Amino acid sequence: MEAAVPSSPLALQLDHFADLAVQVGTPIEVGTTRRGRRRMIPIIGGQARGHGWTARVLPGGADYQLVVGDTHAELQAHYVMETDAGDLVYVHNRAVRSAPAAVTAKLLRGEPVDPAQVYFRCLPTFETASPTLGWINDRLFAGSGQRHPEQVVMSFYALA
Repeated sequence: MEAAVPSSPLALQLDHFADLAVQVGTPIEVGTTRRGRRRMIPIIGGQARGHGWTARVLPGGADYQLVVGDTHAELQAHYVMETDAGDLVYVHNRAVRSAPAAVTAKLLRGEPVDPAQVYFRCLPTFETASPTLGWINDRLFAGSGQRHPEQVVMSFYALA
């Protein structure tokens, strides 16, 4: 027996969750390994603003980068936010960043670039013990970002 196909698929919606400005330190260049150019960028602080809440990004996290080729990087950031109510939220954000080779070279040198020239999309996941924000443990999120010399600006959306 064939499964019935719904006459109209369920459409995804994006509900804005938060905007972040994450402050970053000087990159630590591991070098070019057989998988690509490895870098670790310390996360030294930042701010987040959601609907009805704000948070600070705690120092101590990092953005682990694998630059594969002249135009593409795979990113994984791990950090913790503390809300204005004192709740802690662990963030693991996986991202891809693609741009023309000349733009990528500028990014790697820490120079400003036109964000319109860079494809920067991410899939953040969140973990918290907070009863107020506990719903984020059970949701999928997507986002977009912009890399600036001293910070990364991102917007995160819950998939509804």
